[in-house]
Amino acid sequence: MVRLFFQVHPERNITREVVIEFLKQLLRQIPGQVTLVWDRLQAHRAREVQEFLGKSHRINCWYLPPYAPELNPVEYAWSYLKMNPLANVCPTDSEELSELASRRGHLLSRRQDLLRSFINHSPLFYCRR
Repeated sequence: MVRLFFQVHPERNITREVVIEFLKQLLRQIPGQVTLVWDRLQAHRAREVQEFLGKSHRINCWYLPPYAPELNPVEYAWSYLKMNPLANVCPTDSEELSELASRRGHLLSRRQDLLRSFINHSPLFYCRR
């Protein structure tokens, strides 16, 4: 099963603390082994995050090559959101945009067909089942 977990953080930088809290939430929600496919955001590679990952035997990480957005299925997910359900939306502020993006992203997270298409569109092999 392919799953998309994300959080929207309007007007906030993604720090190592934010990443660790996200990982803790992920482990609470998913039983068993977890495979993460990550870009090379500095917060993902921070020493504290690496230490947290080293203590968890349930998480396997795959890092994408640097500067390769065409290999990242998440880029296709964001593109889909921007060009489809969020196209022609005119939010009045960042809070409204954040709410809309979060709501539409959660709806997308239930669409196995679309999530698999994003993975299959990437030239990298992940889990083409």
